[in-house]
Amino acid sequence: MDDSDLKRILTGTKTVACLGVSPNPVRPSYFVARYLSLRGFTVHPVNPVAAGQRIFGREVLSSLSDLPAGVQMLDVFRRSEFVPEIVDEALEVMPDLSVIWMQIGVQNEEAAAKARARGIEVVMNRCPKIEYQRLFGELRMGGFATGVISSKRR
Repeated sequence: MDDSDLKRILTGTKTVACLGVSPNPVRPSYFVARYLSLRGFTVHPVNPVAAGQRIFGREVLSSLSDLPAGVQMLDVFRRSEFVPEIVDEALEVMPDLSVIWMQIGVQNEEAAAKARARGIEVVMNRCPKIEYQRLFGELRMGGFATGVISSKRR
């Protein structure tokens, strides 16, 4: 995807489900989801381990099937090997899905091809927070290219 595609996605998307978001405010998934919510996106946190907790004013949902209608983008904070089953579930339970966004370090060509065959746009190995900041002039040096943002468990 080129910058014009990313910009179109980020300006056209209003509702995002963040799968694998952590309630821990120092985790990358938390500050990415929070940043998106501060930029006007409606963010639905999804994490079965944290289900029922509240993150930036929203209840954490246990699964994609608990999402309300209207969610346009799925932001995946899970390891690449889990992406095929995630995409299968998303295609089944998210009727308004138009974009699957896989975080930095997350990519699965097979799952991406399946989603694209259903008309879903796929972004892999990128972060919507970083791309938003880069494309809309908000990028700051602090916290960027530090190796802190990762989808890998430590």
